[in-house]
Amino acid sequence: MAQPAADRPRLRLADIRALLAPLPGRPAAATRIAVAGTLTVLVTSIYGTPEAAISAYVVFFVNRADRTSSIVMSVAALVLVSLVIGMVMWLADFSIDDPLRRVACMAVVSAALLFLTSASKLRPVGAIMGMIVGFALDELGLVPAGEVATRGLLYAWLMVAIPLGVNVVVNLLLGPSPRRLATDRLAHCLRTAARSMREPDGEPDALQAVLRDGVRPVAGWLKLAKLEGSLRADDLPALRQATSSTMAILLAADVARRQSGAQLPEAVAAPIAAKLDAMAAMLEAGGYPVDIALAVPGIEDLAPVQRAVATELIGAIQRYAEPAEPTPPEAADTAHGGFLLADAFSNPDHVRYALKTTGAAMFCYLLYQQLNWPGIHTCFITCYLVSLGTAAETVEKLALRLAGCLVGAAIGTVALVYIVPSLASVGGLMLLVFAGTWISAWVAQGSPRIAYAGFQVAFAFYLCVIQGAGPGFDLTIARDRVIGVMLGNLVVFLVFTRIWPVSIAGRIEAALATLVGQWQQLIAARQPDTRRRHATAAMALHGEIAQDLVLAHYEPASIGAGRDWVDDRRARLAVLDAIAGPVFLLAERFPGDPEIARRLQQLRTADLSQPMPQACGSDDTETRNALLAIVDRRLAALRAGSPDPTSSSTIHAQT
Repeated sequence: MAQPAADRPRLRLADIRALLAPLPGRPAAATRIAVAGTLTVLVTSIYGTPEAAISAYVVFFVNRADRTSSIVMSVAALVLVSLVIGMVMWLADFSIDDPLRRVACMAVVSAALLFLTSASKLRPVGAIMGMIVGFALDELGLVPAGEVATRGLLYAWLMVAIPLGVNVVVNLLLGPSPRRLATDRLAHCLRTAARSMREPDGEPDALQAVLRDGVRPVAGWLKLAKLEGSLRADDLPALRQATSSTMAILLAADVARRQSGAQLPEAVAAPIAAKLDAMAAMLEAGGYPVDIALAVPGIEDLAPVQRAVATELIGAIQRYAEPAEPTPPEAADTAHGGFLLADAFSNPDHVRYALKTTGAAMFCYLLYQQLNWPGIHTCFITCYLVSLGTAAETVEKLALRLAGCLVGAAIGTVALVYIVPSLASVGGLMLLVFAGTWISAWVAQGSPRIAYAGFQVAFAFYLCVIQGAGPGFDLTIARDRVIGVMLGNLVVFLVFTRIWPVSIAGRIEAALATLVGQWQQLIAARQPDTRRRHATAAMALHGEIAQDLVLAHYEPASIGAGRDWVDDRRARLAVLDAIAGPVFLLAERFPGDPEIARRLQQLRTADLSQPMPQACGSDDTETRNALLAIVDRRLAALRAGSPDPTSSSTIHAQT
């Protein structure tokens, strides 16, 4: 079977077309971002605030799929910006007249904010806060006078406050409610499962995509819907049960599609698929199905694995939105993290990330100051916007940054030469900005393999086209700004691959251990809802590990693990993926089964030399033995084909 586009180390033209294809919610999200960006440019044009291009770009960072998250993110960012500007005003008292102290303040505050970006929940906006501090102090250095300096700080605040305020208004008017997103996502998952049952050989990537990330955001959307009041109290447990049942349906459908001898005959699959489509229609209408009647003849005549799949599907459908009696919550589901990460002060990578990003930014700042070339000041801003945690991410994103920057610059330059000279008003500029923003947002709302390029397309396009309060025609400004972006990208690349490089291998190893632990917890769980939550978390983590394994190919040999190590971890992940469905069905029928726990332990300890446990015992059933046999075949294949883990190459730079 061909690798999905998201799992290939290098993207081909066909892969790019697939990654740019319409997805549920993508057109609406791109339109909402385009409207917010365009209105931001309109407001900045009316009031003549500086750095309107940066203001429009901020919209990309604070928009989320639902209106509640977008509004909360915007308000929280506005509060943080206000606090940061207040801190800058305090720093200005003793740094405004001394360039050395001003640069020192920029570096210290930047490093502190970037540390919080890496080690806390400030990650989405922390780097922007650091950029604002640097920009504000730089502006103060250019205008060292009391009233003028105060006006400069006000402009720095408006540079971020305007897009945040506009984003709140746009999301109040156009943003989808979290409840609507939740029911639409569940409907999409059910339709995908129904399609896989009707056409088991068609579009396997679609079912894998919803398995990995289809159900995961629904629980968060339901919480937000309850918070904003769009979800009644009695609907919440029903939709939570629907989320749980959807995960069970997807895993059972995956077993039917992938495992030999598990495909359901048409007489059984057709009525189940038809019922799933009918349930999806109810969810798309904003409701949810209850009192579902489903009679499927011939279940008793099926093979053991087929019978297990059909029984799971029918049971999940019949109790789709009917929560069970309240049960005591399990301890594993009650833990919540604080503001700081658990390793905030024990992991040196957080400090090193802050120092590396600050060092890159300050180098760019001093460079364009010494060259007396203020037009390339975007190199300083770029360092905050593109810094990443590992060498693999840095190398991969460099290609996306440069490609996005060149595409955005090309679009902006063509617009400056052929479109902008014919514009007679700000309205024409708004239409141009809307079109460029919509294209950029469409790319940015796609897969992580291509989304970053969308951000860079927008950044370069804004820097070229938005040159002031009205249409601009100066190609020199566009040239200098694009040079600054590319210079900032290059500096970040060199710093992050030469100074304290961090391999992604350590993250992969830890995530694989966590993934096996999730499945072990699933087996031990006694409540169906708990098992399905663990399954949702495990499948989402599987997708993240698969993405990291693709990124591992981008690491230089001197930094990352060897190819044998990557191939071995990819093989282990493939086995976990293949046995996910059978393990889930076993846990549903035989919770706490010690035999499956022993098999998972082999993957956790990387010890494949032991003989495979036998699926026998007085309490075994035909179905249990058949499902265990599937797991044994996958583990036996890994044991026969995987390289010796002890001979894997050393993991360098794993700090």
